[in-house]
Amino acid sequence: ENISDFSLNVTDCTQVVVPEEVFFTVAAAGILENLLVLIAVVRNKNLHLPMYFFICSLAISDMLGSLYKTLENIFIILCKMGYLTRRGDFEKKLDDAMDSMFILSLLGSIFSLLAIAADRYITIFYALRYHNIMTLRRALAILAIIWTFCAGSSIAIALFSYEAATVIPFTILFPLMMFFILCLYVHMFLLARSHAKKIASLPTSTVHQRTNMKGAITLTIFLGVFLCCWAPFVLHILLARFCPHNPYCACYMSIFHVNGTLIMCNAIINPMIFAFRSPELRSTFKKMFCCAR
Repeated sequence: ENISDFSLNVTDCTQVVVPEEVFFTVAAAGILENLLVLIAVVRNKNLHLPMYFFICSLAISDMLGSLYKTLENIFIILCKMGYLTRRGDFEKKLDDAMDSMFILSLLGSIFSLLAIAADRYITIFYALRYHNIMTLRRALAILAIIWTFCAGSSIAIALFSYEAATVIPFTILFPLMMFFILCLYVHMFLLARSHAKKIASLPTSTVHQRTNMKGAITLTIFLGVFLCCWAPFVLHILLARFCPHNPYCACYMSIFHVNGTLIMCNAIINPMIFAFRSPELRSTFKKMFCCAR
């Protein structure tokens, strides 16, 4: 609401509005696809591995993001119809709950990607000791810590979102975690060849190394898609907080709906990457659809 007022006063840029039908369609597709990933991992015992549990964590984050946008649009529709007001106490609490869900989705995605990156790193450079280092119990403990931290942080940020001391650490966390994952990637790919030479004498080293590098490439695709879909919205948050009256900032903020749509597109693209890059998941999906028929 504030952004719309600023845009009218300080910029000639027209607000770009995405039809509500598009929001609902994209959100529903994202929820459905990620739900299929979760069902596939639960049903196939061969997928009960740390890597796939981390992928499930990312899928849950994507589902929360799509659910957030769906609830937000329902809230806006109800406001337009007069069933809800924009300034009421109940509406304020509802808005805080939805903001908390959005932040939980973002933080969950970041830390899930970090966990997947760490898992791939261990797989490549500590292949012979991987099953001792990354046990199933340890992976579940990591996920429990991640989601406990994300839930607590999302509630705190949603409650104190109007304070600069809250907004700044939240927005700094995004590039900081992305930079850390990027450094992990660079280190991973630079040492991958030298590591491959050291284990070249092992009978299954070539196949194993190819599998590990394929996992690293898949994770690189995840990261690229995540940055393209989430970075515009994080930039929007920064501009809305620190330069809302600037004409250039207001002009960028006029595409708010487009940035929201990009977030939901991330939830659609990720399961497609799973299905395309993982033969085991592809096989599970085929069995699921065949059984359904």
